[in-house]
Amino acid sequence: MASTERGAEPKAEARDAGVAARCQCTDLAAVTERSALAAGRLLGRGDPDMADRAASVAMREALDAVPISGTLVIGRDNEAHALHEGSELGSGGRRLDLACDPVGNGTAVAGGRPGALSILAASDPGGLMQVPRMYMRKMAVGPVAKGRIDLRQPVRENLEAIADAFGRRVADVTAIVLDRTRHDDLVAEIREAGARIKLIADGDIMASISAAIRGTNDHLAIGIGGAPEGIIAAAALRCLGGEIQGQLWPMSRTEINRAADDGIDDVSRIFGIDDFVRGDQTVVATGISGSDLLRGVRYMADGARTQSLVLCSRCNRVRFIDSIHLFSADRHEEIRL
Repeated sequence: MASTERGAEPKAEARDAGVAARCQCTDLAAVTERSALAAGRLLGRGDPDMADRAASVAMREALDAVPISGTLVIGRDNEAHALHEGSELGSGGRRLDLACDPVGNGTAVAGGRPGALSILAASDPGGLMQVPRMYMRKMAVGPVAKGRIDLRQPVRENLEAIADAFGRRVADVTAIVLDRTRHDDLVAEIREAGARIKLIADGDIMASISAAIRGTNDHLAIGIGGAPEGIIAAAALRCLGGEIQGQLWPMSRTEINRAADDGIDDVSRIFGIDDFVRGDQTVVATGISGSDLLRGVRYMADGARTQSLVLCSRCNRVRFIDSIHLFSADRHEEIRL
C-alpha cells in the first residue's frame, strides 16, 4: 500500500502542474497591468471619464490578445463603450465569463487619491451571478471568521463573533467602511460596539480583499456599495477562502422592477458567496494610485513599475507580482530592486 501511495504522488503533482500551465491567470495579470499603466498617466488630472476611457481601451486591446474566448458579463451598460456588457473578447481559446472594472474608483484617479486599481474577474461560463446595477448591502470576512457572520444580525453581534473567531477583543477588530453619509448609522453602531473603524474614500472591492488577507489588520468589510462590485469581491473571496453576504438595496420601485427582470423577485433575500459565484474563479488587480495592499504605478525615465495581485482557485495560488515595464530597448537607467 505504501508503494502505491508513493507512486501516486508524482502523478498528482504532474496533474497539478498541468492545470497551472494551462491556466490564463498570469496572462490576465498583464491585462490589468496595461490598463493601470494607461490610467496612471491621468492621475490627479481631474477627469474620471478620461481615465476610464484610456484604461478601458487598453484593457480591451490587451484582452483581445489573450488566448481565451471571453464574454463580458459585468462591464459598462453603454454599447458605445469599449467594455460594454455582452462584448466578446480574446483571441480564441478557453471559454470564460468576465467581469471588468478597468478603473475601479475613477474619482480616486481623477482626484489623485489612493485606492484606485484596475481589476477583472474570470470564471467558467455561468460562474458569475448576474445582478442589476444598484446598491447592495454587504459584509465580507476572511477564512478565520468564515461561517461566523450573519447579515441579518445586529452589527455588534457580528463584531463579537468575528472577535471570538480571532481570539481577541472587539476593541482589537477593525471594520472597513466607505466614508459616505449613508453609513452614518452604521459607523455609530460600530463605535458603540467598541470596534476600530477604517473609513475609506473609495474601493469596496479591495476592502473585501483586505479583510481576507492576514497582516493588513483588517477583519471586516461592511456597508452599502455597488452590486456588480459585490460579485467581483465574491470571486476574490472564493480564491482566498473567505465569505461574503449581500442584500440588494434598491432606491426606487424602478430598481425593484429591474431586479425582478433579472430573476430576483425577493429583494430582501440574503445572498451568500455560493449564490454569487460558482466553480473556479480568477481575480487579478493592479494598483493605479496605491492602497494598503498594492502600490500604485511608478513611472521612470524609460519605463514604469506596477504591483499586481493574482488570485486563482483553479491553480490554487495567490501571487503578488512586481513588474517593471520597459518602454524602450535603449535603456538609460539600471533596473533597481
